[in-house]
Amino acid sequence: MADGSASASPSSASPHQNHRDAIKFSVHNSASSRRREHAIAVGKERREALMRAKRVCRAPLSGSDKTVMEEGDMVIDEEKADLEARTAQAVEELKSALSTQGKGAQKKKIEVLRALRRLLSQSEVPPVEAAIKAGAIPLLVQYMSFGSSDEQLLEAAWCLTNIAAGEPEETKSLLPALPLLIAHLGEKSSTLVAEQCAWAIGNVAGEGADLRSKLLAQGALWPLARLMLSNKGSTARTAAWALSNLIKGPDPKAANELISIDGVLNAIIRNLEKADEELATEVAWVVVYLSALSEKATSLVVRSSVPQLLIGRLLSSENLQLLIPVLRSLGNLVAGDGYMVDSVLIVGNSITDQALSSLIKCLKSDNRVLKKEASWAMSNIAAGSFEHKKLIFASEAMPLLMHLLMTAQFDIRREAAYTLGNLCVVPAGNAGPPNMIVDHLVAIVNGGTLPGFINLVRSADMESARLGLQFLELVMRGYPNGQGPKLVEREDGIEAMERFQFHENELMRNMANGLVDKYFGEDYGLD
Repeated sequence: MADGSASASPSSASPHQNHRDAIKFSVHNSASSRRREHAIAVGKERREALMRAKRVCRAPLSGSDKTVMEEGDMVIDEEKADLEARTAQAVEELKSALSTQGKGAQKKKIEVLRALRRLLSQSEVPPVEAAIKAGAIPLLVQYMSFGSSDEQLLEAAWCLTNIAAGEPEETKSLLPALPLLIAHLGEKSSTLVAEQCAWAIGNVAGEGADLRSKLLAQGALWPLARLMLSNKGSTARTAAWALSNLIKGPDPKAANELISIDGVLNAIIRNLEKADEELATEVAWVVVYLSALSEKATSLVVRSSVPQLLIGRLLSSENLQLLIPVLRSLGNLVAGDGYMVDSVLIVGNSITDQALSSLIKCLKSDNRVLKKEASWAMSNIAAGSFEHKKLIFASEAMPLLMHLLMTAQFDIRREAAYTLGNLCVVPAGNAGPPNMIVDHLVAIVNGGTLPGFINLVRSADMESARLGLQFLELVMRGYPNGQGPKLVEREDGIEAMERFQFHENELMRNMANGLVDKYFGEDYGLD
């Protein structure tokens, strides 16, 4: 129902591209493209596992004069046909009330709106399709007209919110209502009306890139950003959630525009620092998409206090819904701008120790997403300076990463392998002590990880297979006393490489055949 299928768009090389390219002799993997792919993937995880990209509004907004759910409103087992008939009747009454004049007309309009709203919000399966077929959308648009009372606007926007939470075609039916929903985000609207309209717009934006483009073209970004600056928690939370749906790409234009709006970065900082976990969660999702899609945003964010605040939240919270976007944001920043590793996560600084502790905490988690994200972030730190490599190598992360490589799900194994591989090579432009790198290689191989890397060579995923081949090359070239080839042979590494002997992928074929020829040629075993 919600969007998550958009493909990552090509991008220019990230300034921190070498962090994922550190162990390459054939991998050309753009860190910025990886961040975009990760943003889309976590959007799917957010939709499927954690929270819906579109949300039904069942209870009144905080601050409304109806703060308690009316008893008897929830319709649980009502027959579908009866529910649809009641909905059609409610829409008919909505139409009749529009022409009502004189005393009591306003009260009548509120009553009929409320009747439809109850059906759309307190039913277990809201009768959205029946409401649309009965002609609710054009009527609700009329009820949203300027000059209407706040109570009328609130009820009408609430109906539209829940219609927008329906199936894709049902969400698209709101197109005629978008201009008024956006208009009522403005400063002249009451906070409650603006917040309800933001919720409706968030549902529409959650449906897909086409609807996001329409919302952006009609000017939804700026008023939503203004609402996120609100001191009222629920308003800022709803606006942040809607914004995260609106800017999530794949076009980075909205993310670039959002970070350029005065006060947005300060609001992000304030809410990450002081807000409750619900608001901090929604703001963290905004940071996820800003850092995944906008180089400008990433540059501004890493030079602010956001990294420290993200690390603090990661260390202190046990709330999975908060931890995932916080960790994803931190990973994006580490992958996206060399300043983050080189000038923020300086070895010896407390923030770096805290960052490593927070990532280790996530590596220990039972949650698959946290383990994968922490491994991904650590792989980029591991591709940093020689001091960063030593820090990780000497930490509790090492046995955790080696265990993950051998036992975890495939996507986690690949990220753990990147980290371990990056610990074994000197970064470009640094002639650091090679013995320490060899020490890392020996410890990782002696830790029993070689079968894990050989299994990557056997993988159908070419990126993982290349990674496995790269590590085997390191072992065969760098393991002391020329023992590398024997270790690889002992674990059936030759057989794994020979699968590429006639492979259609020329790069992989040349890599694998070259390694076999070089290390297992005619002279192999003669000594």
